[in-house]
Amino acid sequence: MKPSLQVRLSQHLALTPQLQQSIRLLQLSTLELHQEVEQMLEANPFLELDEEAPNPFEASASTLTTERITATERSADDEPWEAGGDADAPASVDSVDSLEFGATARDDWENGTERDDFDGIRETPSLAGPGAATDGDELDPMERNAPSQSLEDHLREQLRGMRLSDLDRAAVLVLIDSLDEDGYLADAIEDIAARLVDDPQDAEQLEELTGRLQCALKWLQSLEPTGVGARDLAECLVLQLRQLERCEAQAVAILICKHHLELLARRDMRKLGQATGADEELLKQAQTLIRRCEPKPGRPFTRAEANVVVPDVIVQKSGRGWKVVLNPDVMPKLRINDLYAQALKAHRGGARNGGGEGSQALGARLQEARWFMKNILQRFDTIQRVSQAILERQKAFFSHGAIAMKPLVLREIADELGLHESTISRVTTAKYMATPFGTFELKYFFGSSLNTDAGGNASSTAVRALIKQLVAAEDARKPLSDSQLSQMLEEQGIQVARRTVAKYREALKIAPANLRRAL
Repeated sequence: MKPSLQVRLSQHLALTPQLQQSIRLLQLSTLELHQEVEQMLEANPFLELDEEAPNPFEASASTLTTERITATERSADDEPWEAGGDADAPASVDSVDSLEFGATARDDWENGTERDDFDGIRETPSLAGPGAATDGDELDPMERNAPSQSLEDHLREQLRGMRLSDLDRAAVLVLIDSLDEDGYLADAIEDIAARLVDDPQDAEQLEELTGRLQCALKWLQSLEPTGVGARDLAECLVLQLRQLERCEAQAVAILICKHHLELLARRDMRKLGQATGADEELLKQAQTLIRRCEPKPGRPFTRAEANVVVPDVIVQKSGRGWKVVLNPDVMPKLRINDLYAQALKAHRGGARNGGGEGSQALGARLQEARWFMKNILQRFDTIQRVSQAILERQKAFFSHGAIAMKPLVLREIADELGLHESTISRVTTAKYMATPFGTFELKYFFGSSLNTDAGGNASSTAVRALIKQLVAAEDARKPLSDSQLSQMLEEQGIQVARRTVAKYREALKIAPANLRRAL
């Protein structure tokens, strides 16, 4: 082949480093954002924390963004994740020298994660009603962060009051250190003994230590909370049942826990009666006793912080409607170090006259710090705009709950805000909104539509909520099957197939009808 030259004209989109950073910051969760800020603070000397910054969120957060970014920049930044905007214009960055976000706690919207309705949704009870104020007077923000007593410390404190020999006390302490967070003994006694002996081949020493640990296990299981030190669920329940008043139901409950837990889980009353010789009434009493037991004795000592979801935005009552405000607790407070910036400015003249490679490098770091702060501002501004658009589409939810949810897809919000659908997807992932009905991921407010007899559409989220209500109101002796739920929904004008009902029920973590049947 003969070599030749060809000229080809084409168009392509090039993402500048600043635009790439904007996209990356937008999809980060709150925790990941704070980690990113920590890394930037360590790497860039021009960036520093502003601990004394006032709370600027007494007004709308959009006002803050408007004050930080000029009107000219604002028009270019409406779609920062698309192709628009001059990413290299220095004037759009120089005005951003401080990022002053307040640190006032929103205690009225404190939220745990005690109930997960379905994957990706964190539904938590609200501590304030729809019209409640958010003054933060009811809860002390330090209570959540106050160090609580661990299970190990609680057990060691009890151990100090027991008259044991030094060897027995040491053996109990070894077992305490082997407990998992639920209060169960994580390893077998034989394995613990094998790790402690000097020579695992010394059978006599191993047997002696195993016997001492078996004795220490009895001491451990006598401590509070009852059930601690158990090696499996059956032993945990039996330890707690033995503390109850002796009666026939207690004996049946212990027998069930020791040998027939699987039958109890399947609600197989016929086989359970045959195996235990108890009648239906006695089985009900035994089941009641078992239900009173705590399957995880260490649960009260786990720190609640691990389960807390901090909302990015908060829905507040505003007159007769609602408004969305950014949560100042998740906003980093940053500013440019004035001393370093002024010193660099004084040396810029020398850099222009040559020999200023160091000054040029520092100038690039200063520009990087300002771009970082500007991208954070854009991130929270976009989150608020998307959240406000969601609120406007789902107003009925904030007054009546999930059953009033309307069908909504990402494209509707994208078209309304003039953003790309992928941008909305990034904003709604791992971002949470505090509402009067709990704290939810922003994706929770999006749901596919189902046909109704009236010719309209019903949200899949509302159908889930309706299924949950129907199951909660069912007769425990005759729980509703998936087919019955489908028929009941059809009677209300919502066309849902049985397989769809089963999928929604599993997403809500509701057991099948045969496992919901009461004994």
